[in-house]
Amino acid sequence: MEGAAAERAPLLGARRAAGAFAGRRLACGAVLLAELLERAAFYGVTADLVLFLNGAPFGWEGAQASQALLLFMGLTYLGSPFGGWLADARLGRARAILLSLALYLLGMLAFPLLAAPATRAALCGAPRPGRPRNGSAPGPGPARRCAPATFAGLALVGLGVATVKANIAPFGADQVKDRGPEATRRFFNWFYWSINLGAILSLGGIAYVQQNVSFFSGYLIPTVCVAVAFVVFLCGQRVFITKPPDGSAFTDMFKILTYSCWSKRRRAGHPGSGEGSGVFQQSSKQSLFDSCKMSRGGPFTEDTVEDMKALVKIVPVFLALIPYWTVYFQMQTTYVLQSLHLKIPEISSITTIPHTFPAAWLTMFDALLILLLIPLKDKLVDPVLRRSGLLPSPLKRIAVGMFFVMSSAFAAGILESKRLDLVKEKTINQTIGNVVYHAADLPIWWQLPQYVLIGISEIFASIAGLEFAYSAAPRSMQSAVMGLFFFFSGVGSFVGSGLLALVSVKAIGWMSNHEDFGNINGCHLNYYFFLLAAIQGVTLLLFLIVSVKYDLHRSRVDGGPASRRVDSGPSSGRT
Repeated sequence: MEGAAAERAPLLGARRAAGAFAGRRLACGAVLLAELLERAAFYGVTADLVLFLNGAPFGWEGAQASQALLLFMGLTYLGSPFGGWLADARLGRARAILLSLALYLLGMLAFPLLAAPATRAALCGAPRPGRPRNGSAPGPGPARRCAPATFAGLALVGLGVATVKANIAPFGADQVKDRGPEATRRFFNWFYWSINLGAILSLGGIAYVQQNVSFFSGYLIPTVCVAVAFVVFLCGQRVFITKPPDGSAFTDMFKILTYSCWSKRRRAGHPGSGEGSGVFQQSSKQSLFDSCKMSRGGPFTEDTVEDMKALVKIVPVFLALIPYWTVYFQMQTTYVLQSLHLKIPEISSITTIPHTFPAAWLTMFDALLILLLIPLKDKLVDPVLRRSGLLPSPLKRIAVGMFFVMSSAFAAGILESKRLDLVKEKTINQTIGNVVYHAADLPIWWQLPQYVLIGISEIFASIAGLEFAYSAAPRSMQSAVMGLFFFFSGVGSFVGSGLLALVSVKAIGWMSNHEDFGNINGCHLNYYFFLLAAIQGVTLLLFLIVSVKYDLHRSRVDGGPASRRVDSGPSSGRT
């Protein structure tokens, strides 16, 4: 195996067995368990953060609490490339994950401390006098209490999440990389299964505790999850296959781009080299990068420049996924907003205080569907397609996922149109989190189709995106490319926020309703959903063209000598 000298063989399971995971089950199990616990903690923070900050002890306005969550989510995604670079160039993946989990745990400690009255007073001082106000009420609100401690905790957790996110998936795949593409593909299936099991445990249990029992208990549980994840990963060092940092192509990337721009100015009008170009780059770009090679008078090695070319081919795929992520993140934002204006059933409680249906439970339908379908796909569907030679490439699976997420947005738009028709005739008042919503007399279960569709899309697009990022990445920058994958996920989230702000301006007015704060009955959320579906539809058509060309190009390349830049990628050898 290439690079075997740079790898430390595990103390347990060094013998190669017939099974894909034989001899590596402990290593893979430790990675999957750590990821499950980390995701449970992550959703434990995000599920009810707005409700937590909007409550009486803190008195944050709804917009202020939402902004805090948006900044946190942005940091967790946009910081992933740095986490990947840190692992590839400085610490190695194992050390980077351990450090990030320690940082994660330190940040998580802030939340149970903020939730407990005694420690909250020590961290934030005595509360300022003033009447707590509902977050949806208009007008200026009180100052944000505990803002420094809250943002410090969110920043530490966000940095920890970003580094774990960038490194744990490729680190897990490294444990079975020498077993071939099939083992890597199966690992990514089970990795995503673990993510969604963690989400279900968190959304189903932790969010319920936070909303109906206490935030101290609700934040103590995810803190313990991170602590256990740290211990599991630390103990797993005995059985992990680890690699020392061997440099990141991101460092050389900026040097190559700088040199290329400088070279272009000096050699304006330099003729093309005539070499074949990749699908995602023109011959002029390839010639420009080739001029950086030592063989052409440049300061960089052949391998370094080839890694740069691989990056150029990968980035456009991530760019094409931005509209997908824009629709995907509606599941946690506008889909929930829509659900609050549908008829939500009550939950019977054995206590004297009635318990309410947690809004975070709505996203469990997506996670539960993935939890059920991934084993079916892994054990039944994929083996049948592979034996028949019909297993699609990662790019084709991404395209299928794009179709389903487009269908989800379209279904949400149809439901919202029906809801708006009903509220013109009759509304029902329901109190969620001390806020009264004027909802349509239409059961919330009508949202199930859009959640099912978005769950199916994840099985295709998100898993295949992880697989493509790992298989197409140069060996020296696999963690960094994983970081880019999540970076563009965050970009998609911000694009959705930008579009929502755009359609809220007075000139458009789709989401402007200044007469009834907190309610959307005077808005046109359906237009926004249809706009998202249209954008995704156009992107899908363009992506289909690009993916076919890329797969044909990859087929020709794989037909020749094996490329140095692909380490037993899951999609190698498949069209």
